[in-house]
Amino acid sequence: MSESPPSSKVRIANHRAMLEARAIEERMLLLLRQGLLSKWFSGIGQEAVSVGATAALRDDDYILPMHRNLGVFVTRGVEYDKLFRQLLGRVGGYTEGRDRSFHFGHLPDRIVGMISHLGAMSPVACGLGVAAQLDGDDRVALTFTGDGATSEGDVHEAMNLASVWRLPVIFLIENNQYGLSTPVSQQYACESLADRAAGYGMPGAQVDGNDVNAVYDAVSRAAARARAGDGPSLIECLTFRMRGHEEASGTAYVPQSLMDKWADLDPIARSERGLIADSLTTSDALVDLRDRLFIEMRDRVDRALEAPHPRAVSGGETHQVYAPSISPVQSSEPVQEMRYVDAIRDAIGVQMERDSRTVLMGQDIAEYGGVFKATEGLLEMYGPGRVRNTPIIESAVIGAGLGLALDGYRPMVEMQFADFITCGFNQIVNNLAKTHYRWSEPVPVVIRAPHGGGVGAGPFHSQSVEAWFTRVPGLKVIAPATPEDAKGLLLAAFADPNPIIFLEHKKLYRSLAGPVPEGYYAHPIGRARRAREGTDLTIITYGIGVHWAMDAATTLAEERREIEVIDLRTLLPWDREAVFDSVRKTGRALVLHEDTLTGGFGGELAASIGTHCFEWLDAPVERLGALDTPVPFAPALEAEFLPKAKLVDAIRSILAY
Repeated sequence: MSESPPSSKVRIANHRAMLEARAIEERMLLLLRQGLLSKWFSGIGQEAVSVGATAALRDDDYILPMHRNLGVFVTRGVEYDKLFRQLLGRVGGYTEGRDRSFHFGHLPDRIVGMISHLGAMSPVACGLGVAAQLDGDDRVALTFTGDGATSEGDVHEAMNLASVWRLPVIFLIENNQYGLSTPVSQQYACESLADRAAGYGMPGAQVDGNDVNAVYDAVSRAAARARAGDGPSLIECLTFRMRGHEEASGTAYVPQSLMDKWADLDPIARSERGLIADSLTTSDALVDLRDRLFIEMRDRVDRALEAPHPRAVSGGETHQVYAPSISPVQSSEPVQEMRYVDAIRDAIGVQMERDSRTVLMGQDIAEYGGVFKATEGLLEMYGPGRVRNTPIIESAVIGAGLGLALDGYRPMVEMQFADFITCGFNQIVNNLAKTHYRWSEPVPVVIRAPHGGGVGAGPFHSQSVEAWFTRVPGLKVIAPATPEDAKGLLLAAFADPNPIIFLEHKKLYRSLAGPVPEGYYAHPIGRARRAREGTDLTIITYGIGVHWAMDAATTLAEERREIEVIDLRTLLPWDREAVFDSVRKTGRALVLHEDTLTGGFGGELAASIGTHCFEWLDAPVERLGALDTPVPFAPALEAEFLPKAKLVDAIRSILAY
């Protein structure tokens, strides 16, 4: 493809943008020394990468910047007052003091902000690329990463996914020679990072990252390729970090000869020489421009300093954790008998029909219909664009879900088994869960996870994973016990603007059937169900535990003891009032779950009941869970591991207290 050198107008605009970024940085470094700024990650000497890349894209293209990409925000023309308030932690910033630096996004400017876990945004760019494909749009997504972060699994997974799906994504590596104090010689063994592109089936280019024109040209060519439907590209920009990883770390570990070499290659000085040599401006005009911009940026930053600091209001932050939810929808449709797995499949089909922006992603979910056949037949109905097989990349596909959600889609990601969700843990607990709290964007991502034991599947296909997530603000965790709830809660999860872990018990898939309304309905998330009325003791449980509890209650009824069963349905947030009201009525409580006892979600339930129902209790709150071992394979060992056989005796013990 032919080169795309910048026009004279673009070159002058790019030079101005680099100067503005440098002026802002100089002011921030002064404030840092004065104790008026807590931390700063300097991009001095690297301005050409951010400015050249951003200038080469259209305004509707997405950019996912990192710590040292101030030039992205400058070139995109973001509102300076708001930006400076963000950087200074003042009221009126993008996160209102909830996060610092460039840990934010602003979708009107097509900017998606980073998190501190390096490499994590590369999969998000893939999701934005999928959205462009589905929209039939030729926009692209460019994601920055550093040389150090290229060793992260997320970067590898994202590059592989982008190539397999031919996504319009540009992976731009800022190779600034050091990962904090670790030189590139200790980070990778290949000749250059651009060489890695061949392994993913995409073109790679190494360019002079301190030459703004070279960066502009490389990104222009990669963007043109992506717009033509030819897939992703990798660009390695060679540059240098002239200051510490952050200011406190310094640069004592860098040989002075390297500092001197790269100081001579300063991108602003090189741009100035080029503009003068090509008679596009004069030395005096450039000096005047520099002086004016430094004064202007100084004054703008100082005005932002006058804004107030955020003030905490008691209980005031919890409202920001979740995006507002939808109201439940009742069904007036006739019911039919369905197995648990069929209710799940029916819910997905109803959602796919109702909302064309629902996209399914997961391993073997298309032609094969998923390991448990929950998506069987959907590929034929809705096509490969909306029902997508993925490589074995749990983290990248969850991150891609975030990208899709940010662009207005409602993605569903299926884990083959809940156990494998650990491979995507960071994307869930740090990227999905915290996005709305930090910068107010809804994140409607549903992660379906078949979980639980009782099927002889052993330690890595039988775990109960809820306790890993019920302590993470921003997530919602749902565990339906019946086919009717499975459908109604899954449809509610699709409609909810928050990330949801939807736990489906494998043993219930084909062993349990029940009446399920046809068509669309949505149960309220966060509201428990009284599965059985009783007066002598309350069992609080969820998922398969509900069926264990109902069987035990039937057994105890023969002894004239009436057991109440509360099916939580939603674990985060859980229905405190329903639980407390029941325990205050019966005076006794048993918290039951399949998960191991130590660290299980039941500990939270028992502690809350003890605090809020103490005066009504006639016996200590008891917990019953599995043994504190991995889930064994052999049926006899698994039966001993599970708490089911111990339940009736545990109830009798509490009743006898």
